[in-house]
Amino acid sequence: MRQRFSPARLLASASLVAVVAMSLGGCTAMSKLSDVTGSIGPRAEAPPSDPARAAEVYGERYRANPKDAEAALGYGQALRANGQRAQAVAVLEQATIANPGNKALLAQYGRALADNGNFQQAFDVLSKAHSPDNPDWRLLSVQGTALDQMGRHEEARSYYASALKIAPGDPAVLSNVGLSYMLSKDLPKAEEALRQAYASPRASARVRQNLGLVVGLQGRFAEAETIVKADLPPEQAAANVAYLKEMLSRSEAPRGTPKRTPVAALSRPD
Repeated sequence: MRQRFSPARLLASASLVAVVAMSLGGCTAMSKLSDVTGSIGPRAEAPPSDPARAAEVYGERYRANPKDAEAALGYGQALRANGQRAQAVAVLEQATIANPGNKALLAQYGRALADNGNFQQAFDVLSKAHSPDNPDWRLLSVQGTALDQMGRHEEARSYYASALKIAPGDPAVLSNVGLSYMLSKDLPKAEEALRQAYASPRASARVRQNLGLVVGLQGRFAEAETIVKADLPPEQAAANVAYLKEMLSRSEAPRGTPKRTPVAALSRPD
């Protein structure tokens, strides 16, 4: 029997959930350790690739001097990558107090707030991290994701549009545009934006998954399955298909069953 999907019912209660992890593993969003806006400084060595180890290295340096902006940047970023979101917020909040006006710290603090679900505060902090005469397209995109999380989808898309004027065709921003349309229940426009993102050679695995999800929500599961497993090793392809089925099955929960929200990956461009 053909499985039926109910995107309207699913999207009526959906909200984007940004999942921060160090590796995609076929079904999880990724936030890279290198996503700080601004340099950590010429004196800094390359951070360890393991987020737990990076947190240890930068944490030791930060505890030796909590007012060290470079140490706070590295420590906050490592904590975010390690999933320690509340601690990252606390560290970066103190760092911004000790270093008022430091835009790199404000940018990282705003990202940490967004990770932690403090969307309005994140938006406000990020507004101080760049200016209209010198905008950062990456921060514009993050501000858009915060607005989408607050249900302000049209306003969010205006921020994505501004980001795309600076970085035309960026797949991470286009992916966010698609998810924004998904949340406002305009699945054809969501698919259009995600296909543009997917066509980019720089598209990440999360873009593939988001496109597959939107296609599946329109009832075209076979096509969605083809998208999420195309050109992937068998094990990863199987993981992607399992993830897709799980996301789509959430729209078919019987009445009276608590509905689970699909996890759609907001992109935080580097």
